[in-house]
Amino acid sequence: MFRRLFRFLFKILLGFLILSIGSVLLFKFVPVPVTPLMLFRSAEMLIDGKSVRMKHDWVSLEKINPNLQKAVIVSEDGHFLSHNGFDLTAIKKAYENNQKGKRIKGGSTISQQTAKNVFLWQGRSYVRKGLEAYFTVLIELLWSKERIMEVYLNSIEMGDGVYGAQAASQFWYHKDASKLTVNEAAGIAAILPSPRRYNPVKSGPYVSKRKSVISRYIRSYGPLNYR
Repeated sequence: MFRRLFRFLFKILLGFLILSIGSVLLFKFVPVPVTPLMLFRSAEMLIDGKSVRMKHDWVSLEKINPNLQKAVIVSEDGHFLSHNGFDLTAIKKAYENNQKGKRIKGGSTISQQTAKNVFLWQGRSYVRKGLEAYFTVLIELLWSKERIMEVYLNSIEMGDGVYGAQAASQFWYHKDASKLTVNEAAGIAAILPSPRRYNPVKSGPYVSKRKSVISRYIRSYGPLNYR
């Protein structure tokens, strides 16, 4: 009985490893067509009786203005180019902040967010966080930093039913992602904490302040140096 159980569990583990590593290798070369969050949001719209809207246009990293690449680095993950998937300093700081108040502040890196967006479901649980860490290690091992940034900027939610840099640029500013100015890139990055709530064009005090800070950092950032 225990031998059968062991064999069964071993087969499940082996199947998971093959499927997970295979999918990470596949998306190293192939654009991600849809993410679990996109499907979840579409289901929400259907349940609420709304027409489904999913704007998602994949473009290569070369067609995404460096202003936006810098914007998400300075706003979401300042050590993206140097860490190996996890920013321990940011995690420690987030933990300390969460202990002081009710508002939850995460310490997720761009790599962790990419792993979650592409391969996992939303929500908070130890199981999902464990899988997020696993997929983060995989993409850091098997993808380049450029590829992680490319997938991130093409998959992340940037508005209600709007996913990725190209769709967001067209939706918010009526232009291609390659033509984003510093202020426009900062505007998109500024709404990422809650992209369905905030508006980068008609900005309230919170977003306006974030845009101003992010714009200053973009201008002083210097050239991008992916490794």
